[in-house]
Amino acid sequence: MKILVKPQISRIIGIILNSKFSKGLVPLFVRKNGINLKEYEEEKYTSFNDFFTRRRRATRIDITPGHLISPCDGYLTVYPIDKNSTYRIKHIEYHLEQLLENRELAKHFSEGWCLIFRLTPKNYHRYCYVCEGIQREYRKVEGKLHCVRPVAYTSLPVFIENCREYMKIESDFLGHIVQMEIGALLVGRIQNYPCSPKVLQGQEKGYFEFGGSTIIILLEKNRIKIKNEIQERSQRDEETEVLLGEQIGNT
Repeated sequence: MKILVKPQISRIIGIILNSKFSKGLVPLFVRKNGINLKEYEEEKYTSFNDFFTRRRRATRIDITPGHLISPCDGYLTVYPIDKNSTYRIKHIEYHLEQLLENRELAKHFSEGWCLIFRLTPKNYHRYCYVCEGIQREYRKVEGKLHCVRPVAYTSLPVFIENCREYMKIESDFLGHIVQMEIGALLVGRIQNYPCSPKVLQGQEKGYFEFGGSTIIILLEKNRIKIKNEIQERSQRDEETEVLLGEQIGNT
């Protein structure tokens, strides 16, 4: 396990998935996941990752000020934030402070909302900004491998932290939010675009290569009302399927 999660191994797998030899995986992946290629721009893919990051022909995005939109296609669960909350992401349990590696920022969102968007392999893997605002902070957290004794959720003597990148955005309508992308330590590359200090609601923020598949949004206390049906499903430990750009809450 320690060998498999070394950065060198991750880079080798990334090289393979970006090579022309990986194109042969595409037809099998399409059949297995029931992907309708007519929904995407026509092109000849040069590698598996080139296909995985394909562009959709058209996406309807809600740009109404004061609306919180989904950053991606996927499955959403919402959780209230308190100091004892933990969040299971890609089979790993995190406290918010640990996830952010910032105690003060974690405290800032106390009693707010944590929104977790889970993307599956069949989903569109490009994502957008959930609101308009000014970028106030950006951080990249490299994945880590910790040597520990076996614990309840694994029989292996390791603990893995996933790679993650997040941006703190100040919005006139939504207050301060955090938008975070998470990729697996093994491959899971996050490709965020350079941006100006001001970002726009619905503006494409970046994409995941194969292995990256989770987005988190943190909201301040009493700022946003999440749709009732989403809250109700989350209380039953059920996910809500959402689409890139659709409204999921409002001020």
